[in-house]
Amino acid sequence: MGLRFTVLASGSTGNATIVQSSEKTVLVDAGLSMKKLDELMRERGVAGHDLDALFVTHEHSDHIKGLGAFARKYELPIYANEATWGAMERHVGTIAAEKRVIMETGEALDFGSMRVQSYPISHDAAEPVGYCFQENGEKLSLATDLGYVSEKVRSQIVDSDVLVLESNHDTEMLRMGRYPWNIKRRILSDVGHLSNVAAGEALIELMTDRTKRVYLAHLSLDHNQMDLAMLTVNSILENHGIFYKQDEFPLRKTYHDKPTPWDEVRQK
Repeated sequence: MGLRFTVLASGSTGNATIVQSSEKTVLVDAGLSMKKLDELMRERGVAGHDLDALFVTHEHSDHIKGLGAFARKYELPIYANEATWGAMERHVGTIAAEKRVIMETGEALDFGSMRVQSYPISHDAAEPVGYCFQENGEKLSLATDLGYVSEKVRSQIVDSDVLVLESNHDTEMLRMGRYPWNIKRRILSDVGHLSNVAAGEALIELMTDRTKRVYLAHLSLDHNQMDLAMLTVNSILENHGIFYKQDEFPLRKTYHDKPTPWDEVRQK
């Protein structure tokens, strides 16, 4: 078995992704209740005791809601940078010293046969990061909660076999929505979230001949729809001369309330 993954949930109501190599199984973020995480994992045939570690992108509640309880229940080490530990400490409760692992931004860690690479992202958190996972030449990149795709982000996630990329909102739906203006301004800012258009424009530079699939992730329940996001992104790709036959269509869906099917990164 090579590198594979399932996005357990994605969106403002909670985020969690399982990445599995031939030797290790890890969870990225735990933004749902412990009960819900257990339930979603069961749907994909995984139990908490099967996990080897937990990686944290940043301290917002939709990424760490169940972190403390889940890690304590299954005695999991938690990997996060020092600033994120400081910001989330009061929210996750007591974590045993030996389970608190500092993984600084930009650090690469060999975790069994899998290399985990942390990289900095632009978001209104203490020191947010994304992660790339590599094994035997396969590359999976997770990139959500991005105010914009910086050159540093681009250099890390370009040429991925599979990319999980934020497509948070439709700009007009957000502007016309019920949120107060200060929240809208935050979402639209360089430390907010990627719009559908921004995701599509980023993919023009991120997709290469190696790219097999792109999962659109972290969609807003109030200011987006998956079909709209996929249509917008695909239209931008087509406008730049990037066309796919229907059976080769690379865009995939994520869900806020159910896991994606297991996806083997090497799979065409």
